[in-house]
Amino acid sequence: MSIIDFLDLLGTAAFAISGALFAIKKRMDTFGVLIIAFVTAVGGGTLRDMLIGADSITWMRDLNYIYVIFVSVFFAIIFRKNIGYLSKSLFLFDTIGLGIFTIIGTEIGLQYDFHPLICVALGMITATFGGVIRDTLSNEIPLIFQKEIYATACIIGASTYLVLNEFHIDQNLIQILTTIMVIVVRLIAVKFKLKLPTFYQSEV
Repeated sequence: MSIIDFLDLLGTAAFAISGALFAIKKRMDTFGVLIIAFVTAVGGGTLRDMLIGADSITWMRDLNYIYVIFVSVFFAIIFRKNIGYLSKSLFLFDTIGLGIFTIIGTEIGLQYDFHPLICVALGMITATFGGVIRDTLSNEIPLIFQKEIYATACIIGASTYLVLNEFHIDQNLIQILTTIMVIVVRLIAVKFKLKLPTFYQSEV
């Protein structure tokens, strides 16, 4: 298994746990927890595969993704009281998934020889649209549509990946460094309450 394959499954697990914790926080039943975890984990990748016209959806041709999601949901349910405060754990796993899937989507864009701007967009879509679907199903305003530094972290990481890729640096190193970059940007933004500017006169 390559580094990128390992990161893909790790990102799937992180987003599945994030989705499960989100559903638990919303007090959904077991089926609801499973569905929210599933769409969070594979929603962005599914949309990406549809947009690029892939021969098949990634998780449909590799059952390892399904197994990882089920194990992750089981882990989240069983250990929900032992992984700290739900909000902090939700944020942590969501951030890890964000970083990993940004690079996965960007690299797939390169494999299809898309323009760099499209590659960045695919990285952002892969990383964020599982969360968009999760929030929409849960009647929440998705984070990507708010002023938090969320999609921006993906754009920074994906752009850095493309730049480093031009210097013929070891591919595994680029993947790891840029994944960490997305995570760090997101953590710093939340830590220091950095937000995108809005054009509203007053906060609601």
